[in-house]
Amino acid sequence: MNKPRVLVIDDEFQARNTVASILGSSRGGFDVVQAANEEEGLSLVKNQNFDHVLTDIFLKPNPDGTMTGMEPGNGIHFLQQVKALGIKSNIIMMSGQADADIAMHAINLGAADYIHKPISAGHLFFVLKRVEEQMRLKKENALLRNEVEEKYSFSNIVARSPEMQRIFDVIEKVKDYKTTVLITGESGTGKELVAKALHFNSVRRNAPFVAINCGGIPENLLESELFGHVKGAFTDAIRSKKGLFEEANGGTLFLDELGDLPLSLQVKLLRVLQEEEIRPLGDNRTIKVDVRIVAATAKDLSQSVREGKFREDLYYRINVLSMVIPPLRERKEDIRLLVEHFREKYNQRLNTDIQGISPDAMHLLLEYRWPGNVRELENVIERAMVLTENKTIQVEDLPPQLKPGHQGIVESCNQIPGLDASILSIKKGSKILERVLIKRALEKTGGNKTQAAQLLEISLPALLYKMKDYGINNH
Repeated sequence: MNKPRVLVIDDEFQARNTVASILGSSRGGFDVVQAANEEEGLSLVKNQNFDHVLTDIFLKPNPDGTMTGMEPGNGIHFLQQVKALGIKSNIIMMSGQADADIAMHAINLGAADYIHKPISAGHLFFVLKRVEEQMRLKKENALLRNEVEEKYSFSNIVARSPEMQRIFDVIEKVKDYKTTVLITGESGTGKELVAKALHFNSVRRNAPFVAINCGGIPENLLESELFGHVKGAFTDAIRSKKGLFEEANGGTLFLDELGDLPLSLQVKLLRVLQEEEIRPLGDNRTIKVDVRIVAATAKDLSQSVREGKFREDLYYRINVLSMVIPPLRERKEDIRLLVEHFREKYNQRLNTDIQGISPDAMHLLLEYRWPGNVRELENVIERAMVLTENKTIQVEDLPPQLKPGHQGIVESCNQIPGLDASILSIKKGSKILERVLIKRALEKTGGNKTQAAQLLEISLPALLYKMKDYGINNH
């Protein structure tokens, strides 16, 4: 394994050699190169790779005997030259003069750290370890940011249909504006994915993307979640808490299921959109916020306005730019792409090796109407990959609601407990039938899952998956 390389620049031989000896010792383990001035140092960093460069700020005095460390030939000038060349080495400044202003100036110019002379081994290793940890965290953050941006790039949203391509065109045009966007579409069509694509492809990509489901939080807690509160604002407010508007400052706040927002909060949201400021619960001050609002709903908000369930003024303020995500049944050319995407995704997640899907099974997927849209398709593919005993997904691996010949299942099974004449859903009826048969098999085998799977003519993993899916406990 190659040793990490360090360049030490100092015009004082004794000081330079002391640092080099510490770094090159068995404790340090660095490969050390020395330079006596800026010219030597620049030549070395241009032609060799160094993990770290330690340079004295005051490499030589000015003609009048003064030293500021900022003239050509000095450490600050060396730092500027290195940064201008795009060299990635960590530059650590050294000085025997405790000048906080110069140290801060060096940090602002891109120095990784600053260390005072005389330099002890313990302190030197501490500074290097701190710099290496900072660099590691920066690399990790950059990788995570790249992964997120790639995940939500337009090219990674699986769609080739003209309807979705038009949506991508709109996102491209409006992504960098603060314009409020309303995304509508049936449940499961991917509204949040489009919202994230809008954020992570915009100038706000490095700021937070914060999401909240407006229908998933009780009304008495939702106001505090959105706007925050101060200590003592209500009985359980034992400490102050930032709201999601503050958390999303500089970025995007995604208001999912906006149609479920209580009327009492709709007027407060309208005020925030108009004034761009919030007032935490129990506070007498307002806080300015810079947040882009992207909202989504599966409801027809115009109908909600007519019914008095949604404020008309908020509707027009939110609906500045609208995007309608078409249901999957209206963009069937995307189904093959999505199936392949989910197959690759769950092969990695489940550690399986499913290589494809049979033509007959694909035909059923293309003919089905997908009331649950892309989310339902993903669940069907995951389920099929768990249940299949083949390298390709077959018709028998698909759930009953996709298969022909199940239309009369409810009428023919009225005698089954729980399956009365009021149930007309093939999907619900099939699940009840499967659950009853599994319980019967387990009872007959005294709870032996292996034998029950044989009676049911399915694999043991398939039985275990179904038991979990149907909430069947066997203790």
